[in-house]
Amino acid sequence: MSGRGKKTKPYAGAKPAPGRDDPALDPFEIEFLPEFRQSRGPREPFVNEHEVVIGDHDYESENSPLQQWSEETDPSVMAGEQWVHPYKDVGFLTSENRELFERGVTSSRPFAHPTHSSASSIDPDDDTGYPVPEVLDEP
Repeated sequence: MSGRGKKTKPYAGAKPAPGRDDPALDPFEIEFLPEFRQSRGPREPFVNEHEVVIGDHDYESENSPLQQWSEETDPSVMAGEQWVHPYKDVGFLTSENRELFERGVTSSRPFAHPTHSSASSIDPDDDTGYPVPEVLDEP
């Protein structure tokens, strides 16, 4: 997903990656329920739109920003679903993701930011979050 709930197809133009990879279950892959496997994307490694291999367990691709990373690199160059393998991602190992994707159980606790209402609009000019307490050490 990108933007405000718009569904995109980040893997539509993905090409199979060259080389060898065992498509069997790996340490970062979980047993997705059938409803989460439909239209999920490729199970094998692929080359994204930036010509970077995703999901090959080597984590080294000649064109990857990670190979040329410096203090001047903007981390947003690697933002988006095209940088995440739809089956092989370390984020799937969190307890919340395992409960959702393997058991279909959603969290009973809504996401809550400590100082901003996550239910409010995404308008950056809208400053109606939770009130932040004033510094208590003022005279």
